Amino acid sequence: RRSGSGGGSAMAQPEEPQPPIVPSCPLPAKICDVVRTERPRSCCGMAMAGLRTAKYQLPEWHRRNAGVYYKAFTVGEEAERGRAEAKNLVKQAAASAQRAQQYSKNTLGQRLQDIQFWRSELQKEIMELDAETNLLAAQKLRLERALDATEVPYAVVIDNLECRDRRQPPDLVIDQVERQLLKEAELIRDIRDLLKRTIIQATTQIRSNRIQKENCELDWSDKVETYHIDDKCISYCPDSTNIQSHPSSVKFEETASTPKSWAQFSHDNISSAEQEKLASVQLRALINSIIHDASEDLRLQRAAVSEAFDCHLRELAEAKLRLEQHLQQILKDIGEEEANIANLKKAIRDKEAYLKVAQTRLYDRSFRPNVELCRDEPQFRLVSEVEELTVFLEALKRKLMESEQNLKNLEETRMKLEKEIAVKANSIFIDRQKCMGYRLRYPVDLEVASYK
Repeated sequence: RRSGSGGGSAMAQPEEPQPPIVPSCPLPAKICDVVRTERPRSCCGMAMAGLRTAKYQLPEWHRRNAGVYYKAFTVGEEAERGRAEAKNLVKQAAASAQRAQQYSKNTLGQRLQDIQFWRSELQKEIMELDAETNLLAAQKLRLERALDATEVPYAVVIDNLECRDRRQPPDLVIDQVERQLLKEAELIRDIRDLLKRTIIQATTQIRSNRIQKENCELDWSDKVETYHIDDKCISYCPDSTNIQSHPSSVKFEETASTPKSWAQFSHDNISSAEQEKLASVQLRALINSIIHDASEDLRLQRAAVSEAFDCHLRELAEAKLRLEQHLQQILKDIGEEEANIANLKKAIRDKEAYLKVAQTRLYDRSFRPNVELCRDEPQFRLVSEVEELTVFLEALKRKLMESEQNLKNLEETRMKLEKEIAVKANSIFIDRQKCMGYRLRYPVDLEVASYK
């Protein structure tokens, strides 16, 4: 600070303050403002005070230089150490890449052998399954021909049954012929159903064979494509011109299989194909047995039906006589019922006349004037009479309806009996001429027909 008196001034050297301890980093220049006073000051002194406070001290300068030297030395050592590590890493990476690529090439070669093995097994299974499918298709053709051969016997039986169904219901007795014909029709239907089911089963088996063959072919095709891909992959090297960077190919697909599941998939396909082939062989043996048994059953049933026809023709004449006797009794009952209906109608007309009289009396008495409109004894008697007559009339009408219904039933029965008697001779003609004559068209052995 300055101190003086009057107009003269004398500069006094102030005591140097001790520098503070600060980190070894550049300090920002700080300008110290000098407090102005009323006294006159020296301009030179003020400038020198500002310059002194903005400068570093000498120890600070040495410390800062030492820090710069140490930093440069440390960075150089780190750079040298990094270069040595990079050189070693390059050597290790090159060796590791060569080993990994050779190992990958070896595993690809082993993989190609595995693919070739399963491809050969699948190809063998495809050929065997295709041959078995062709044999089963030939057996299916036999079934279809046998099914076609049953159409004529079934048409004969149905025609016999339809011809016998032309008789009116009283003549439709379930005789031995009917039972044998129904048994024969049922037998043929069962045979046809069995043949159809077997055809469906054969069709399903053929479809299963082809589906399994398709599965094996798809597996075989995938393995052929995979073989070509892996064979191309094994030929790649760092000098190849068709290699590119594919960073996203490193990740595993969620649906990717494992070596175990991959081998199991082909094994399952071959196992399924073997099962389908075995089922196909068994089905072909079953088809032979079905055709033979069906042919023998049809031959035996045909003889039984012919014997039943001969026995039934002798029973038709006696049945016709019984029906004529029933018709005579029905005609007598119809005459009696018609007379009964006439009596009931006459009784209803008589009672209706009495009812009209009583109702007219009540109607006229309803016009009596004033107090004369009295509920006297005649009034009660007339009301009672109307109620009694109404009850009798309703009973007579119900009885008339019952009698008319009985007459209707008798007339219907008469018509049925007359119709039955009229067609009885035709029934004999149907059994003897139509049915027995048409059965001569019965075909030969079913088993032979299946080869035509």
